[in-house]
Order: sequence, then C-alpha cells, then structure tokens
Amino acid sequence: MVSYGVILGLMNLCFYLALARIPLGIAVTIEFLGPLAVALAGSRRWLDAFWAVLAAGGVVLLMEGHGDLNFVGFLFALAAGVCWGLYILVGAALGRHTTEGDGLALGMAVAALVAVPFGVADSGTALIQPWVLVAGLGVALLSSVIPYSLDLEALRKIPPRVFGILMSLEPAMAALIGLIVLQESLQWSQWIAVLCVVAASAGAARGTRSDV
Repeated sequence: MVSYGVILGLMNLCFYLALARIPLGIAVTIEFLGPLAVALAGSRRWLDAFWAVLAAGGVVLLMEGHGDLNFVGFLFALAAGVCWGLYILVGAALGRHTTEGDGLALGMAVAALVAVPFGVADSGTALIQPWVLVAGLGVALLSSVIPYSLDLEALRKIPPRVFGILMSLEPAMAALIGLIVLQESLQWSQWIAVLCVVAASAGAARGTRSDV
C-alpha cells in the first residue's frame, strides 16, 4: 500500500515537473515508454522486438525534431514513465488484495504526503490561497481520482488487451489537446514520433494475451 502511494506520488510529481519544461504531447509520449516497457518485458516474440525498435525510433525523432528540447524536462518525463511502469506492476498486486476503491483511496493519501512537501518548499504559503486550493482540488479530481477510478472500472468490463490498445492513444490525444488548448505546436517529425510510440504500444498490446 505504501509503495503504491509513493510510486503514484512520484509519478505525478515528475510528470508535472516535466510539463513545466516540455510540451504536453512530448511529455506523455516519453512517459508512455514505461507501460510499453512493461508490455514488452519478458516477451520472446520477434515482432515485439520490432515494436521496441519502433518506439526507440520515435524517441530519437522527438529529440532530433526539437533541438532545444529541455533535457531536464526529458529526464523528468522519463522518470515519470519508470514510475508508471512500476505503478502498473504494483497496482496489479494491490488490486488482488484490496476491494473496490479502498486501495486507490489509501494510495492517493500516501501520494499526497509525498508530493505536498515539494509544493510547500516551492510555493510556501501561496498554496493556502483559496483559488489555489480550489484549482488543486480540480486537478486532483480530473487528473487522478476520476481517471484511475475509470481505469479500474474499465478493466473489470473489457479484456486487458483491448484496454491496452485504447491506452495507446494517450500520446496522440495529449499532443492534440496540447495543440488545441495550450497552442503547443509540434513539428512534423515530432508528430511522426508520437505516432511511432502509439503504433508500438498498440502493436504490443494486441500481442498480449487476454486474461478474460
């Protein structure tokens, strides 16, 4: 339970630190390497080696297509990806030993204890301003509580393979939202890089055996 919460807190902390430095679409694409690595780990199929090479090629394109890409932001996104991979592994074990949303609720409480000290150190008393607290509550609901709860419900109703394919669309959706909402334009090579990671993740997920 504690390890799940610590991983969840570090994942979100690293992701938001990455967002402060690099575009949303690029951050999510790099972060998605974590779940992709989990999907490919231990596989002996030659096709999965192709998906791994395709994803690696996408990352190279991201770096070359954006010469001034903030390297610290890249490392934070990569760290978030590592945490996401661990989140999947630890979350699966947690789901087998907890009921309904109990594990998620307790895990988020631990995650808050991990992230809050960094926020206090950076912003101090500014965090207790009413509008900041309201905005923080909104971000917590929209970025963590609702998505993770929907993830658990989806996994109860659809095969993991289908869930994995749907999750593979996240980098492309993030890049699109970044373009429309945040006006973060990506170069054509970066769009190709995003699609490479999406295709690699979808291909790896299709090769995963369904458990239901």
